[in-house]
Amino acid sequence: MNTDTTRLQRMATGVSGLDAVLGGGLPELSFSLIAGPPGSGKTTLAHQIMFALASPERPALYFTVLGEPPLKMLRYQQQFEFFEHERVKDSIRFISLADEAASGDLDKVLARISSEVEAHAPGLVFVDSFRSVAGSPARAGIPSLGLQHFIQNLGVLMTCWQATTFLVGEYFTPNDPNPVFTVADGLIWLSQSVQGNSVVRKLEIIKMRGQATVPGLHTFRIGSAGITVFGPPPSLALLADAGHGLAERLPMGVPGLDRMMGGGLPRGYSLLVAGPSGSGKTLLAEAYLAEGARHGETGVIAAFEQRPRRPRSHRLADLIASGQVGVVDTRAPDLSVDEMAMLLITEIRRLGASRVVIDSLSGFELALAPTFRNDFRQSLARLVAALTGSGVTLLMTSELEDRFTDLRFSPHGTAFLTDAIIVHRYVELTGRLLRALAVVKLRGSAHSDELRLFHVDDDGLHIDERLAGHTGLLTGRPLRLPAD
Repeated sequence: MNTDTTRLQRMATGVSGLDAVLGGGLPELSFSLIAGPPGSGKTTLAHQIMFALASPERPALYFTVLGEPPLKMLRYQQQFEFFEHERVKDSIRFISLADEAASGDLDKVLARISSEVEAHAPGLVFVDSFRSVAGSPARAGIPSLGLQHFIQNLGVLMTCWQATTFLVGEYFTPNDPNPVFTVADGLIWLSQSVQGNSVVRKLEIIKMRGQATVPGLHTFRIGSAGITVFGPPPSLALLADAGHGLAERLPMGVPGLDRMMGGGLPRGYSLLVAGPSGSGKTLLAEAYLAEGARHGETGVIAAFEQRPRRPRSHRLADLIASGQVGVVDTRAPDLSVDEMAMLLITEIRRLGASRVVIDSLSGFELALAPTFRNDFRQSLARLVAALTGSGVTLLMTSELEDRFTDLRFSPHGTAFLTDAIIVHRYVELTGRLLRALAVVKLRGSAHSDELRLFHVDDDGLHIDERLAGHTGLLTGRPLRLPAD
């Protein structure tokens, strides 16, 4: 028996996002349980890890019990991009334990596993479904103490053979009184919830001995590449040049607005542009990205209001086509904020982008699965902090119903999340519906307190002179002041 007590190395699982949630990867020689209800993705996760880690030097044994036959299992799993036929030939062996498990004799099951492990000396061992093994003693009248003894002996056997082991089983709650939950070094819990037409999958690392994991439920998606886990937004490497700091002002692409903001938007700030439909929020966001491109900065846009690949603005379309602005695909159903954060950060890193636009928060919230809408503000706060804390300058738009008797400056109480706020309003004057804006907030900086009219033409958005001689502009029905 190997008694080496050197520090165990961590292995990359090959599952996007999972290593970060695990706290840096999977410990070698660990004895882990992948559990959850039927259809939650347990077998797919096990196969994805196996194909990522198996090699001729570290072969894998995959024991099947009373679940799907290996041939049927492989037929479905080979549809994923991680599946490699060559690995099945030289690194992965499938073995059926159906006869031993059906006998209800755990000693026979353990003896078969032991003989196969001794014959092939695997570095990875999978037992799927372990719930079938656990159910056998009950049918044969064997007490649960026998199951606990079996699990302990199996764990000792795998440790002696220097194998990293995964038990895959169908369980409906992590609070089930099952000895495997106690004996296992790690417990990866998968679940899925259905609300209306929305289906959301979540993963939780309930325990992983010897390392700190990221707590909480993490959404994941099963796609052609396999499973992708969306943990909390990671911090980015500093994207701005070393000489840039918060003192640097970024031009917005609207000169009059830059003057109102005291010279532009400080780098690393978050800006909320709120206003009613059609008031010019998206045009301002496009001007912000175009101005960045003019100064050699790349940008990223997540557009929920219109198809980003076919924007109304030719200017934005040209920036996307030239690679100066990247687009985050927001058409995936049942989004979570953490998934959107991962998509944004991936695109930011790809382009080295320093300007980011989310258009709009209202559309973003509607694109979320219903289960994520209750904690939208908390999740959005994490996303904003992850982006702005790393040097990215963020502009977000949001729909704000124009209630002239209600002077709200942001929807859903999100004003505290951002460093700056610009509000658009409609104003009725001389039989015309005009647009006005104000810089409501700009942390740590002096800014104009004027309410300025603006207009939109083919060249974009332009700030006009202050409407002098009137009061009550925010009511939507201004009154002319009497002449002195």
